[in-house]
Amino acid sequence: MPKQNPVTRRSFLKTGSAALAAAGMLAAWPRRPGTTAQAARRTLGANDRIVFGFIGVGSMGGGHVSQLLKMRESHNLALAAVCDVYRRRANAQAQRCGGQAYADYRKLLEDQAIDAVVVATPDHWHFKNAMDAIEAGKHVYLQKPMTHTVEEAIRLRQKIRGTKDIVLQVGVQSTGDVRCHHANEMIRAGQIGHVLWSQSSYCRNNPRGEWNYTIDKPAGPQAGGDDYIDWDMWLGHEFGLAPRVDWNPEHFFRFRKYWAYSGGIATDLFYHRLAKLLRTIEGPQGACPLRVSSGGGVYIQKDGRDVPDTLAATIDYPGEHTIVLTSSMANNDQPPDRIYGQYGTIDLESGATAQKPFLKEFQAKSGGAGQVPLPKPGPGQQGNHDDHLANFIDVIRGKQKELYCGVELGTAAQIAITMSVLAYRQKQTLTWDNYNDKVQPAG
Repeated sequence: MPKQNPVTRRSFLKTGSAALAAAGMLAAWPRRPGTTAQAARRTLGANDRIVFGFIGVGSMGGGHVSQLLKMRESHNLALAAVCDVYRRRANAQAQRCGGQAYADYRKLLEDQAIDAVVVATPDHWHFKNAMDAIEAGKHVYLQKPMTHTVEEAIRLRQKIRGTKDIVLQVGVQSTGDVRCHHANEMIRAGQIGHVLWSQSSYCRNNPRGEWNYTIDKPAGPQAGGDDYIDWDMWLGHEFGLAPRVDWNPEHFFRFRKYWAYSGGIATDLFYHRLAKLLRTIEGPQGACPLRVSSGGGVYIQKDGRDVPDTLAATIDYPGEHTIVLTSSMANNDQPPDRIYGQYGTIDLESGATAQKPFLKEFQAKSGGAGQVPLPKPGPGQQGNHDDHLANFIDVIRGKQKELYCGVELGTAAQIAITMSVLAYRQKQTLTWDNYNDKVQPAG
């Protein structure tokens, strides 16, 4: 297996000429006149049809095709095009939605009839796919993690802040759970007192080893027909997105096991939990961390993977509370999502319960009750994929004002998540310089 260089991408972005190329993003391919965000964006009324394209239609992207097909009539949608470097996937999903199949996403973005794109490519492509889509005037539903690096997250946040007519939703479905929103109201009202710490976990136990997805053995860059894969495009080495390595089906089909393309547990699983807790504790804007440390290792699934099968991260925040995230891919028992305050504790599945020494303080904020249940989610409040996509669609049309996970919350989560990866890999505690937007060693 080719040895990975974990700093290749960052080194690339820090070189002068490469940084200029990355800043231009679309300079490497011709763009038709009038396809900038300002020129291509058309104003949508509440009932106007929204035309979707899909960039990346593997398991997650294909799932989104299924969801939007189901929502097509009820939400007045059209599915116009799909793109994937694996020809079999592109052709199959294009046939399902009756749209055009592309091998190069840049060709899809040239279609001015497309209003919005769903990006479900490997992590190392998220930033470039999203930035190019924004430049082409498309709304973006971007699967988590938002980006692969902290620097990319900051740049994407800056781009959205400066682009008034583009909607970007990060695919963290749990941020739409009505229980999180009600718990945030409890916290803002002081019902559980000062929040001290919170916990969440995301555990699995697959006997085959996590992320060991099925490998299509005939497929690859040497194959013809539907088995063809554009390996060079997938790597993105031309754009400095990953090192150039020979065809490796393990890397293509099981990319989440390797640092060059993924952050493993942190970016695939912790991101879901952290964004949910930040939305609950801090509100829709989230908050950047103060200090991050993490530990773990490859304790069981020793199959050549880079990423750990067990990971724990501790994230301190300027608001004087700590979030603890734990995960193992070799034991699926996990503690509940809870937020601990001085006056009481919130269980995000059920509700808030008073601490006995501060029962009076808790009751003063809860109408005399010692326990306050959280409302059970109803239709459109479940925090699932359909609700999250519906929220994205409604914000595009102006029916809703607030995204469940917009770029501010997405960036806040991404910074802490990526810092947890770096802290694990560098074996040191890291701090966030909020003034200069950069990671630095503690002390």
